Amino acid sequence: MRIDNGDHVSASRKHLVFAYYVTGHGFGHATRVVEVVRHLILAGHDVHVVTGAPDFVFTTEIESPRLFIRKVLLDCGAVQADALTVDRLASLEKYSQTAVAPRASILATEVEWLNSIKADLVVSDVVPVACRAAADAGIRSVCVTNFSWDFIYAEYVMAAGYNHRSIVWQIAEDYSHCEFLIRLPGYCPMPAFRDVIDVPLVVRRLHKSRAEVRKELGIGDDVKLVIFNFGGQPAGWKLKQEYLPASWMCLVCGASDDQELPPNFIKLAKDVYTPDLIAASDCMLGKIGYGTVSEALAYKLPFVFVRRDYFNEEPFLRNMLEHYQGGVEMIRRDLLIGHWTPYLERAISLKPCYEGGINGGEIAARILQDTAIGKNYVSDKLSGARRLRDAIVLGYQLQRVPGRDIFIPDWYALAENQLGLRTASPISEMSRTSSLAKSCTEDFEILHGDLHGLSDTMNFLKSLAELDTIHDSGKNTEKRRMRERLAASTLFNWEEDIFVARAPGRLDVMGGIADYSGSLVLQMPIREACHVAVQRIHPSKQKLWKHAQARRNVKGQESTPVLQIVSYGSELSNRGPTFDMDLSDFMDGDNPISYEEANKYFAKDPSQKWASYVAGTILVLMTELGIRFNDSISILVSSAVPEGKGVSSSAAVEVASMSAIAAAHGLDINPRDLALLCQKVENHIVGAPCGVMDQMTSACGEANKLLAMICQPAEVIGLVNIPTHIRFWGIDSGIRHSIGGTDYGSVRIGTFMGRKMIKSIASSLLSHALSSANSQKHMDGIISDDLEEDDGELLEDESSLDYLCNLSPHRYESVYAKRLPESMLGGAFLEKYTDHNDSVTVIDHKHNYGVKAAAQHPIYENFRVKAFKALLTAENSDEQLCALGELMYQCHYSYSSCGLGSDGTDRLVKLVQEMQHSKLSKSKTGTLFGAKITGGGSGGTVCVIGRNCLRSSEQILEIQQKYKDATGYLPFLFEGSSPGAGKFGYLKIRRCVLPSLS
Repeated sequence: MRIDNGDHVSASRKHLVFAYYVTGHGFGHATRVVEVVRHLILAGHDVHVVTGAPDFVFTTEIESPRLFIRKVLLDCGAVQADALTVDRLASLEKYSQTAVAPRASILATEVEWLNSIKADLVVSDVVPVACRAAADAGIRSVCVTNFSWDFIYAEYVMAAGYNHRSIVWQIAEDYSHCEFLIRLPGYCPMPAFRDVIDVPLVVRRLHKSRAEVRKELGIGDDVKLVIFNFGGQPAGWKLKQEYLPASWMCLVCGASDDQELPPNFIKLAKDVYTPDLIAASDCMLGKIGYGTVSEALAYKLPFVFVRRDYFNEEPFLRNMLEHYQGGVEMIRRDLLIGHWTPYLERAISLKPCYEGGINGGEIAARILQDTAIGKNYVSDKLSGARRLRDAIVLGYQLQRVPGRDIFIPDWYALAENQLGLRTASPISEMSRTSSLAKSCTEDFEILHGDLHGLSDTMNFLKSLAELDTIHDSGKNTEKRRMRERLAASTLFNWEEDIFVARAPGRLDVMGGIADYSGSLVLQMPIREACHVAVQRIHPSKQKLWKHAQARRNVKGQESTPVLQIVSYGSELSNRGPTFDMDLSDFMDGDNPISYEEANKYFAKDPSQKWASYVAGTILVLMTELGIRFNDSISILVSSAVPEGKGVSSSAAVEVASMSAIAAAHGLDINPRDLALLCQKVENHIVGAPCGVMDQMTSACGEANKLLAMICQPAEVIGLVNIPTHIRFWGIDSGIRHSIGGTDYGSVRIGTFMGRKMIKSIASSLLSHALSSANSQKHMDGIISDDLEEDDGELLEDESSLDYLCNLSPHRYESVYAKRLPESMLGGAFLEKYTDHNDSVTVIDHKHNYGVKAAAQHPIYENFRVKAFKALLTAENSDEQLCALGELMYQCHYSYSSCGLGSDGTDRLVKLVQEMQHSKLSKSKTGTLFGAKITGGGSGGTVCVIGRNCLRSSEQILEIQQKYKDATGYLPFLFEGSSPGAGKFGYLKIRRCVLPSLS
């Protein structure tokens, strides 16, 4: 149906023309489009499919003159390096080339084409620009999908840096022109669409029975059959006969023409119709995608899946698969080395129980037909601008409260409640804490340590005590919710000691990214913390998970030390809940493997890379302290420090893990040294180029105090009391913070390049001054008279500058500011200076690095932090608070000038400023005085300083609500403080033996 000046122009129900755009990501989209298109054609309509997929995907199922295929690729989807690996940067680059650079030309071409075919409706799965082209052509458009590209690309932007962020917003804006969304089961959050119609699974029909397919293949019913299905990306799989259990056969999809297979593997043709083969198999082994999951559920086929890297769609489909008892997760390592048997045998014991509809294609086609003739399925009360405004809600990250598992369909209803304010009264909190303490002492005998009255520690012990009562209830919902706890329930021997450590996240009050330049920093440990429980177990007594036992059996090992880790909260992101490895994997002969080898070890499977933060502490202890681990180790990690908010969730995990492991092995490591060891984990094993302030605060901080530290490399100069009239808050922007992305790394490199240049300039000036003290000759455009007589000693120090923050602001301005370039190409720098002398970053020859702003920031930041620290001890006055706030504002804008920051954090700082300078605030005593972005990276949390009073809290809540009104996202608030790991110490506990009832 076309739109003419806002009035509907009716089309004929008998013959409609549909333009159906299909995204270029894999075959899954094309295969589900086939089913919708088939029903549209059966109803007598013409369908023009715009796709980059091969023709056979459509023509083998639809033979009709009403099907028109136009081979055009208008978006690239996610670029995959192989069947399991999405290349995030390549995806964004390809999308820029495919859809951004030629955007004007694409729109003009598509509008002309839509008019030429006289399209009545544009359907998109899920090509963004198709919605905009339809709007420009005056045609209604509808999307049919279970995910949208703004949500998928949001994760990639964190790795790509600031310059690609506009892609996410452009995609969301394109989708906002869509009339409504026909949403498929297993859907992701799609905030760019506000009007939604849900339909059942879209599944391709069967052409042949199970018996017919097996007869054609020559496979009897007594043979177990697995279909190996990793989509359209050939991966050069090296398959061996022993990968399969005896009497099993495997059907291989997507094998290359020259690939030779063992006799128990059968190569399928490229254009084979897979639904028939899926229904004829006993289970499927592959990666999760809409096509594989929907057909596995529809035909009740157990699905052994291996996680795919960096694809945000996967957790939602995985939850749906497991909800209906249809899924078994295989660790990628076991896939590659052929430990398939325990997974396949587990799969065929499942009884998938999906009973929902599988006629989504037919229903979607009927909705599309009715829409094309003018029927309004949805109201027009929400404009495209309103839809776009809400795109920030979930467009940048999958946001969930730690420790909670959420049903897929409940997302929108639950999100605000879960992110809401804590409303419990102090009295009820005290009562609850007292009750928890009593129950904890009943559950465990505390042999060493103190609970410190921390309710989160009591909660952790309570959840730990409940593990030995967990059993497999058999209920679908309970099994899905308790998956992590079921794995954790086998970790510990309850008759032996367990060691528990706790480490908080931190709020960066002042210092931020100046830490790696040697600055003074002021950091506050927050209330949210990570708990880690560790137990040493003799290898012969350890309960191994099935795949680990199978690995041991294959190696012929009786009892070797094994590390097993369970991490609560895997549903928060696309990562596995468990990790295990033989501790011998950390050894190369008699010596530990290198950090570089460890980095590669964990990078092989990004869904388990999280384990590098935990297991990496073991390798660092082996390497740096010469410790050898002869017992198996069981570790349970439970962190309430939200990820991606700039409050050091990774440091909390590292510090808590190393503290618990050290306690379990009788190692006495002081908090400062432990923090430095944890930094090695992050820098060298995880591969994130962070400074040391995060680990130091988590290890050495104390509640309600600021840790003052000079990062050269880590000299704690004391704890600074927060005056009782001052309070700090953290407000989360909802935009994921990352120090692993190019923004943070590029600024760090630019800073070290600036230091190298300053040292070089100082050396040149010193050499010139010594050799030509009375000369007026020019040297590189520098006149020696510019130098004062006393500059020689200063230049000598500056020529060997160890930390950039040791250069004072006035020296920087008088000598170096005008001589530093704004930016420099990496290759040009290396050619002139050879190296930037930073062991944790690598210069890209082709990248242009900002130098001046990056070098200037830490020099001035060090001065600001010193001034801030001094002001904290000044007399209580508005002038004191205004000066403290001004220093924070200056820090924020200096930070932004480096190329960091984000729209969200800038908006929050502006809201604080507006609140501070409002007429109402001025008419009363001001309560909020300053704000700044925290930590490193380009998103995360803003730190706010204010007067410690009720009105301040009210204003913080007002800012929280204003931010939600503007963006749709309700910020998480960080309030309160708690002790660091050193102050907490450790708990040594043992399960109390309950008296038997007689």
